[in-house]
Amino acid sequence: MNSNNPFFNNKTFSTATSRNNEVTNSTSIGYSQEMTVSGTINRSLILLLLLVGSATVIWWMTFNGMNPVVPAIGGAVMGLILVVIAAFKPQYSPYLAPGYAVFEGLFIGGISAIFEAMYQGIVIQAVGATFVTFIVCLGLYKYKIVKVTEQFKSVVIAATLAIATYYLFSWLFSMFTSFVPVHVGNSTLSIGISVFVIIIAALNLFLDFDRIEKGAEQKMPKYMEWYSAMGLMITLVWLYIEFLRLLSKLSSKN
Repeated sequence: MNSNNPFFNNKTFSTATSRNNEVTNSTSIGYSQEMTVSGTINRSLILLLLLVGSATVIWWMTFNGMNPVVPAIGGAVMGLILVVIAAFKPQYSPYLAPGYAVFEGLFIGGISAIFEAMYQGIVIQAVGATFVTFIVCLGLYKYKIVKVTEQFKSVVIAATLAIATYYLFSWLFSMFTSFVPVHVGNSTLSIGISVFVIIIAALNLFLDFDRIEKGAEQKMPKYMEWYSAMGLMITLVWLYIEFLRLLSKLSSKN
């Protein structure tokens, strides 16, 4: 069962399950050594607090005269490096995940400050939209209103890969040519693309919830709680950034 989020792919979770089974065959694993949903929730809250704390520091420093571009770029680069390492070495997630949250907070804080300077009040709107979307998706998943079937996963994964491919090629073309991507600007088409991307990002939350639940059922190693929490943060950060972009387009159109 795949999730577009690289932290919730078959290979990583299958490897973790295999390792856990090997240990189970030779020793008796206590409940405290197994992944649980509640444990993942607690780890997610810790990462969220670290991210918000780091972002708040950059936010405060920006509005006291610091240029937010450097910490934003630096945070994004370091966050990406930690994500790549964790993808290959998930057992190090208890150490990598907090670092990712701190560095991603630098990125979020810098980007948020830039958008806020351009469109006053946009950050609180984006935060609120992200929070509401998360709660709604969680409720729909918990009460089985939305069921994560294989067809559902296939559609979401295909759409997300299409978005990632489009963003990558648009960025490359705009870097080396005078090409202007259609998602740039505040045209109706551009706004429509942003809405579509937000919907796909939100749908990825269902895949993440499902994978966390399945990981707990499969009694994966305890470190997978940090790994799963880190993956969920990636999706939430993506959703928040897309809301910022959409709201900025709507504000500039007025």
